[in-house]
Amino acid sequence: MMRRRGLLAAPLLMAGVLGGCSVVNQSYVEPRRYPLLPVRPAALPRRRGTKTLLMRLTRAAPGLDGRLLRSIRADGTEATEYYAEWTAPPAEAAEDALRRWLMESGTFAAVLAPGTRGNADLVMESELLALHVDLGAGQAVAAMSALLMRETSQFGTRVVAQFSERAMVPVPVPVPADRPLGPDAQAAGMVAALGQVLRRLEADLSRYG
Repeated sequence: MMRRRGLLAAPLLMAGVLGGCSVVNQSYVEPRRYPLLPVRPAALPRRRGTKTLLMRLTRAAPGLDGRLLRSIRADGTEATEYYAEWTAPPAEAAEDALRRWLMESGTFAAVLAPGTRGNADLVMESELLALHVDLGAGQAVAAMSALLMRETSQFGTRVVAQFSERAMVPVPVPVPADRPLGPDAQAAGMVAALGQVLRRLEADLSRYG
């Protein structure tokens, strides 16, 4: 009886060893990380704004809290790249990109951050509304809204203007057609689309600087 029990234990021990090896030997996939930071073209004209702008934190629309690259399939379902992500949460990155863009444009004399002691002529709240690749349409999509306000001790907060901009940029068509679009192309398309949105927001805000 003792011998038979030992024989039964041997296969179980071997299975445990092999099972452990299968876990240990699984290959590690290094996530790809992409900066969401469109660069303002140097060819665009610079302005000489005289007013100061306080930029509050950019909010994220539902579904845009995560860092993973998002796409919408042709059937309308959502897909994410589990091994491809932005270097920062999209709304946070979009805020940083918009701040840099406005500073480089000269639309305002200064672009202030929350907590500053400087006086702001205008205050802006913004929201990232969309950032994904529409695989069915073959386009990268980005959208942001901005609310421009003026705060005074006498009249409180007054809305000056409100903007909503959306841009779509074509992405390469995979070859063959049933091959998935790689994360490099997805990220590049979304960065380009966000750049178009920032360019339009700059034009919207230029009359108030």
